[in-house]
Amino acid sequence: MNAPLPTAVDWSLAAHQVLSRHGFSVVGYVPDGGQKRMIELCQADARMRTVVMTTEEEGVGLASGAWLGGAKTVLLMQSSGVGNIINALGMLRECRIPALILVTMRGEYGEFNPWQVPMGQATPDVLRAMGVTVQHADSAAEVAEQVDAAARLALGSYQCAAVLISQRVIGIKSFQDQTSQ
Repeated sequence: MNAPLPTAVDWSLAAHQVLSRHGFSVVGYVPDGGQKRMIELCQADARMRTVVMTTEEEGVGLASGAWLGGAKTVLLMQSSGVGNIINALGMLRECRIPALILVTMRGEYGEFNPWQVPMGQATPDVLRAMGVTVQHADSAAEVAEQVDAAARLALGSYQCAAVLISQRVIGIKSFQDQTSQ
């Protein structure tokens, strides 16, 4: 994988600190290389319970059940996973269950996989169409600020909010990276 653009900001650590400060205690995720460090930080945090999901739509049920039990949930996924949760997002909206979704984007800057482009390009509009408030983090330095703002919005207004983390932040991949593994 090509390295992310040079930065002094550890966006995963900064975002994890925001999640901790807001009291998110349930973390649902489908394994994702772009959020590998975030997942590891959450797994190492004794105040957080991480739940590996087989598909992203399981996260809607996870977030709903956790909220009914008094816990706050963040869902970690790739933009391709957003396509899997569209129908289920209606439940969060209609039941006014706050949820935060951190989405590592694909199909953007330097994408090597043509299958990632359609959903990556559609992700912001699809989320908005389902009533999700969408914010963008185009640099590592913006991630924590955007996560904080989205968490406040979701928890304060009982809505779903998503932060789309640009492919420029997580780094681009190439076909060569995939074949050399």
